[in-house]
Amino acid sequence: MAINNEHDINNEHDNNHDGNNDDHYGDDHDDDNRGNLISSLDEDIAEAAPPSVEDHPYQLLTPDVVIDAVESTGRLSDARILALNSYENRVYQVGIDEGEPVIVKFYRPDRWTVAQIVEEHVFTQKLYDLDIPVVPPLVIQEGETPTLAKFNNFYFSIYPRQGGRAPELDNLDHLYQLGQFIGRIHAVGASYPFQHRIDLRVKAFGHDSVAYLLDNNFIPNDLRAAYKSISKELLLAIEKANPESDDFKAISLHGDCHPGNVLWRDDRPHFVDFDDAMTGPAIQDLWMLLSGDTSNKQRQLSEIIEGYEAFYPFNTAELRLIEPMRALRVLNYSAWLAKRWHDPAFPASFPWFNTERYWSEHILELKELVSALAEPVLSLPDGF
Repeated sequence: MAINNEHDINNEHDNNHDGNNDDHYGDDHDDDNRGNLISSLDEDIAEAAPPSVEDHPYQLLTPDVVIDAVESTGRLSDARILALNSYENRVYQVGIDEGEPVIVKFYRPDRWTVAQIVEEHVFTQKLYDLDIPVVPPLVIQEGETPTLAKFNNFYFSIYPRQGGRAPELDNLDHLYQLGQFIGRIHAVGASYPFQHRIDLRVKAFGHDSVAYLLDNNFIPNDLRAAYKSISKELLLAIEKANPESDDFKAISLHGDCHPGNVLWRDDRPHFVDFDDAMTGPAIQDLWMLLSGDTSNKQRQLSEIIEGYEAFYPFNTAELRLIEPMRALRVLNYSAWLAKRWHDPAFPASFPWFNTERYWSEHILELKELVSALAEPVLSLPDGF
């Protein structure tokens, strides 16, 4: 989920956005892929030596291969190439002779099947055709996968470059519009059930994440007992909320709808990076837009839901899933980093991960999540 966490929490997995020029973000970009901003690294964490890494397929993705892949679609490159800030996949801005630059996304090998990628593409195109502001991939070839091509064993897609700025989450009009367009996305998602994308499940995002970290000895020996104890307690609390209950309708979602995946342009939000599109409850696409104390979150939530319900009904029972969804994101995020640690880009980009300090703070974070799950849930004013 791509799915996301990072020292508070809000996926994903790619800090770059499909079809987006990241340069506009400056210091306010979503550095940690959890909807939070990291302005600097503590020196003692930055000094931690990264583990040795094995050769990774992405090392074969040279600038020449990137340009050749683009030109295999009939476009002529001007040889200008810029690597964008992306981790889960590799994303580049490539200059086009006598045309606008394009954004080229090379999918991480063996992460998604062709059917899963194509289903994401079809979903975003359906949204775009209904004038919902998303950035679908361009058609780059004929055949069964017109938006997905393969070059040198790398699957890739091409997007138009899309700029913008982050939404203002203290701006009530921005919140209302976010609610409106997410409501429209969900109205389509409810009528277009995914057949191939993953489901948001406690086992996959919670239990399997904990097991991976323990089975692969990422947790330091002196912290294993504490980690096993608090992760067990947290998983029990998540299961008690029963997010997979029939009380919560599962629909097709963006999946990683944190502020870093929303660009504000032309007086409305544009939703990017559907790489973590999944099936799950509607609240998964809403809770990451909330920030601050309880009163601020309730005020933000009221505006979002008011706009949302203009296009799709909201089940207020899903409010009790906010903290369980947050907890699953935190658990999954650490496992995601661990699973990618053999990729040379990860030790270089996340030097604070897998240190004694990281795991100590992670355990404290899990304890805070257990406490949060025991607190009263957010509520909406009378009339909703």
